[in-house]
Amino acid sequence: MKKVKDLKKWVEGYETVNKAVEELALAFDFFKEGVASEAEVDSAYATASKMLEDIEMKNMLSSEEDNMGASLKIVAGAGGTESQDWASMLLRMYQRYCERVGYKVTVSNYQEGDEAGIKTATLTIEGDFAYGYLKSENGVHRLVRVSPYNAQGKRMTSFASVFVIPLVDDTIEVEVNPALLSWDTFRSGGAGGQNVNKVESGVETRDQPKNRENALRLLRSQLYEKELQHRLAEKAKIEAGKMKIEWGSQIRSYVFDDRRVKDHRTGYQTSDVNGVMDGDIGEFIKAYLMSNGVS
Repeated sequence: MKKVKDLKKWVEGYETVNKAVEELALAFDFFKEGVASEAEVDSAYATASKMLEDIEMKNMLSSEEDNMGASLKIVAGAGGTESQDWASMLLRMYQRYCERVGYKVTVSNYQEGDEAGIKTATLTIEGDFAYGYLKSENGVHRLVRVSPYNAQGKRMTSFASVFVIPLVDDTIEVEVNPALLSWDTFRSGGAGGQNVNKVESGVETRDQPKNRENALRLLRSQLYEKELQHRLAEKAKIEAGKMKIEWGSQIRSYVFDDRRVKDHRTGYQTSDVNGVMDGDIGEFIKAYLMSNGVS
């Protein structure tokens, strides 16, 4: 049923694009007859082009793991409060992106910063091609701004790392030997457990079965990711001419004062800093996938 559902999406996608192209041709015929305006033709062209680009981008997501959900982890770099604040800004950016595209998001790990922001947070993201799109976010994200936490008002540079792994489901077989597992059970402190440092391998006493299930799923995802990285490393040796697989490289700079966000892998940049920080990162993802040429 899952395969049928996936195939149905491709058929429906083709039919949608085909209809848009037919409407463009019809609009152009009406324009030649003086019935439609040039603006109407331009609008039909823009619609058809966007639909075609979207389906071409999905066509690049053909690997087994691309259609899975994703586990996205953000870790503040060195730099104390400023870096921790930057990590929390990235957390919000990805939450807003997921809202825009209709993905379900759960915060599975959250550690507050010392004064502001976060030290680390992990999002469990579920939705079609969640990993396929968000894998482009793997790497180090660099912020340059006049820091509100600096008394001299100096321009500061901060870093945060983002790690994205496929969230395996029941269709992927990953063997975990129960004899090798150990469980730590703990209670959340504070109001509703809001301020406790939660770890993915731990089990809270309030709902142990559910937390065990979630912890096992994340463990299986991490094991699958290790195997995936091994496969990618082998593939990179063969396809040395294609884009390098750099899981820890600095991938993007966000320069607030200059109103510029630039991806160093693709060269794509925008001056809409506020839009990006509000989750509008679709064009960065598209540029990465289209320049990559492979899934």
